[in-house]
Amino acid sequence: MLEVPSLCCFLCAEMMHLKNLQSKTLMLFFSSSRTFHRPHYKYPLIPIRRFSSPLHKDSILIPPTKTHLYASFFCTLIRLYLACGRFCISSHAFSRMRALALVPSLPLWNDLLYEFNASGLVSQVKVLYSEMVLCGVVPNVFSVNVLVHSLCKVGDLGLALGYLRSNHIFDHVTYNTVVWGFCKHGLADQGFGLLSEMVKKGVCVDSVTCNILVKGYCQVGLVQYAEWIMDNLVGGGVPLDVIGLNTLVDGYCEAGLMSRALALVEDGWKNGVKPDIVTYNTLLNAFCKRGDLVKAESVIKEILGFQRDDEESGLLNDCDVETRDEIRDLQPTVVTWTTLIAAYCKHRGIGEFLSLYEQMIVSGIMPDVVTCSSILYGLCRHGKLTEAALLLREMYKMGVDPNHVSYTTIINALLNSGRVMEAFNHQSQMVVRGNSFDIVLCTTMMDGLFKAGKSKEAEEMFQSILKLNLVPNCVMYSALLDGYCKLGDMEFAELVLQKMEKEHILPNVITFSSIINGYAKKGMLNKAVDVLRMMIQMNIMPNAFVYAILIDGYFRAGQQEAAAGFYKEMESWGLEENNIIFDILLNNLKRSGSMKEAQSLIKDIRSKGIYPDVFNYSSLIDGYFKEGNESAALSIVQEMTEKNMQFDVVAYNALVKGLLRLGKYEPKSVFSRMIELDLTPDCVTYNSVINTYFIQGKAENALDLLNEMKSYGVSPNMVTYNILIGGLCKTGAIEKAMNVLNEMLVMGYVPTPIIHKFLLKAYSRSRNANAILQIHKKLVAMGLKLNQTVYNTLITVLCRLGMTKKANVVLREMVTRGVSADIVTYNALICGYCTGSHVEKAFNIYSQMLVDGISPNITTYNILLGGLSTAGLMRDADKLVSEMKERGLVPNATTYNVLVSGHGRVGNKRDSIKLYCEMVTKGFVPTTGTYNVLIHDYAKAGKMRQARELLNEMLTRGRIPNSSTYDILICGWCKLSYQPEMDRALKLSYQIEAKKLLREMCEKEHVPSESTLLYISSNFSIPGKRADAKRLLKMFTQKKNL
Repeated sequence: MLEVPSLCCFLCAEMMHLKNLQSKTLMLFFSSSRTFHRPHYKYPLIPIRRFSSPLHKDSILIPPTKTHLYASFFCTLIRLYLACGRFCISSHAFSRMRALALVPSLPLWNDLLYEFNASGLVSQVKVLYSEMVLCGVVPNVFSVNVLVHSLCKVGDLGLALGYLRSNHIFDHVTYNTVVWGFCKHGLADQGFGLLSEMVKKGVCVDSVTCNILVKGYCQVGLVQYAEWIMDNLVGGGVPLDVIGLNTLVDGYCEAGLMSRALALVEDGWKNGVKPDIVTYNTLLNAFCKRGDLVKAESVIKEILGFQRDDEESGLLNDCDVETRDEIRDLQPTVVTWTTLIAAYCKHRGIGEFLSLYEQMIVSGIMPDVVTCSSILYGLCRHGKLTEAALLLREMYKMGVDPNHVSYTTIINALLNSGRVMEAFNHQSQMVVRGNSFDIVLCTTMMDGLFKAGKSKEAEEMFQSILKLNLVPNCVMYSALLDGYCKLGDMEFAELVLQKMEKEHILPNVITFSSIINGYAKKGMLNKAVDVLRMMIQMNIMPNAFVYAILIDGYFRAGQQEAAAGFYKEMESWGLEENNIIFDILLNNLKRSGSMKEAQSLIKDIRSKGIYPDVFNYSSLIDGYFKEGNESAALSIVQEMTEKNMQFDVVAYNALVKGLLRLGKYEPKSVFSRMIELDLTPDCVTYNSVINTYFIQGKAENALDLLNEMKSYGVSPNMVTYNILIGGLCKTGAIEKAMNVLNEMLVMGYVPTPIIHKFLLKAYSRSRNANAILQIHKKLVAMGLKLNQTVYNTLITVLCRLGMTKKANVVLREMVTRGVSADIVTYNALICGYCTGSHVEKAFNIYSQMLVDGISPNITTYNILLGGLSTAGLMRDADKLVSEMKERGLVPNATTYNVLVSGHGRVGNKRDSIKLYCEMVTKGFVPTTGTYNVLIHDYAKAGKMRQARELLNEMLTRGRIPNSSTYDILICGWCKLSYQPEMDRALKLSYQIEAKKLLREMCEKEHVPSESTLLYISSNFSIPGKRADAKRLLKMFTQKKNL
């Protein structure tokens, strides 16, 4: 047996263990690789379910006189563990204490109950309470109140009410706690119902009861009813205090009823309830949240006694002199300044919020950690991450220790910009400086890793949370679930939701909005609606954002009526439109090419009190540019300037992208102009400029810009690599494209279907099937997921080269892997057979497609018509057109081009002209190839005047002649001039026409064909020198020196 001194050593060892926990935490996090296993968890999420210990009761001998002392030692140790967030170890310490038969006194039990409840381990409070009763310790009212509070926290309101009603130990605090529990969980009516019970039992209904109910009704949006309850309780003798006033003012502010909130403040002065600085901070915060910084500044100037400008511009002009004097006595606090600074950081530029910070210092108020964290956010928002890191270091010199919010802000910004290693460095620095690695930071890092595309690292972070014995909460599970929804892994997202239910962690509206968004992004709108109905059944009311997701999803799916239905449902819940809904409506107009309706939409939105914000203006600029309405886009920019609306990087990117697309902005000027506007280029900015360089044929400039963006700490994203690889593949620089692909892999990205398409097209130029299949296999080995899109790309590339046998092998592999063929697959195979002049086999595939239940589309028929046209089977083509019309498909421009060209080639001039007239009447513009066929028919018949008229019509309709057009016309005029016994003047005019066309052809850098050179040399050479003339003419045209 151990002696008493041994027990003291044991306790000292425990204390030393506690002292070294933080350093060990850091080592634990980086010591080993962690794999996320789903859905099994190695460590329990709730540390205490049943107390047990490996120690035996007789292993340590404790004198009876010392039991209280050692019980006190253990309780102190447990509280220290809880204070450090070491919940699992604190439960083990409790188990050791109970295994030694130590029974704390009632005050110590109460301390433990309070600490476990305060630490968030509310599910353990009930276990401790039961253990206390089993030990024969009689609880007092404090014990009961803590227990009831813990039950109310987790939403176990029935059990809390049961304890209250079945227990004779209670007071007004117990009842207030239960009322608070009902109000906290949105059941204010049930809480209000307890008032009658309190009156019957003689329990005092006090100001606290009144304030709890007022807050409860305010939280569910029933602010006016909350005010009615307050008036009635105050009328019944319950004293009104400033806390109740502040609660009601806050309720009206949250509801957006600012005029009523201001009226309440004024009434408070008149009725003897003097508003305090908290009241005015509430008003200030409300204006700042609404982005109304003008009124927020007015609150500080007029209510808090700052520099008064014009009395008529104030908010409280109707106050009497005495009231104004009392207002003047109120002095702004650090909270006042910080609220305004935080709003400036969100809505204004760097210079403005730093200037406000300087005013705060001059006024004698020193910043706290919240102020500095707000400025950190502002710097990070503007991309000034280097400056943010400097401020973080300066905070220590100022005696303001950064907290979790400070570190979380900069870590989140670094992760969002792809600077993962720097984020981990700051996390290590945080732990070293004494900030424990808590659930908030873990959640931030996990969410940031998901956003940075580091899903594996995000999974490992969640596993680390479990290893650190941190208990995941709703926010953490929601972040995990959101990450998997963004990855499209809805199956695992549902498993996370089931895990939350199993662990009794209630999901909230954010949790469900992530799932609904995940399903909507995958096009699974019915599943998204099912989730919406489920959350309503669980009494979790959807917000405007949830409906915004569904409205946007149905708009994208082209289901306008369904989108309108959810819009009406949103209104039926009393949810008002906001700028997000406005943006969704604008984006719908962009997609449908209906930006002309944007102005009427803006008028309608403004009539409802909603004014476009910078994001809405960005959408308008982008929409007008995409529709080619440059003047409308620039007028929006002018409107923003007139309203002194600060351009952010999103708005600037929209403007620059539009101007670059039109070729009206120099890529080099983009970044210098951003510096002038105090904006930091982001990945979108670089992507736009890189894309412009490729359009201009400046691949080297694009690659240089890639290196530049990395040197400035802007990490390329998947879009960047798509642009680079696509641009290099189009220029034939396959080796450089592969180098970029390898760099992309190092950055943690895997090939996408679009990159697969770019590379396959590039390799198909060699017409080598093995090379195409090898690069396909290589991309799959790099992590490319085999899906329908990938297989269709491979089959399409092979079929375009006429390699239908190889394509069929790929099709069999595709079906074997469980990937079904679709219309794209069949169209590719039909195209392949038509390209190889195997029209019969193409129709066999067409028949198989119909058997498989896949309906042909207009593209299918156009491909088949092209095959028949090439084979000269125009009667069969006409029959196929009739079949197509019977299926409800209407011929498009491609259909007419194929038919006109086909009939023209087989000499059906009458049908060709008839179809051409029909095509033009329907508003379709023939292609240059179709015009060439028609011009060739006229030239062949010697009708060059008509051919020339057709050329003029072609130019009028915006079609550019190609080398074939010029060859046909030049040869036609030369043939006319060959006619014997032709009038010399007429012959000369024909030759002039030919020379004019040849000169025009060479100016446009087209190279004449051999037949054209032969006709020209024959017409203009000296007899016997035709060969020399042809050779010289060819040399001159190639040198563009004609």
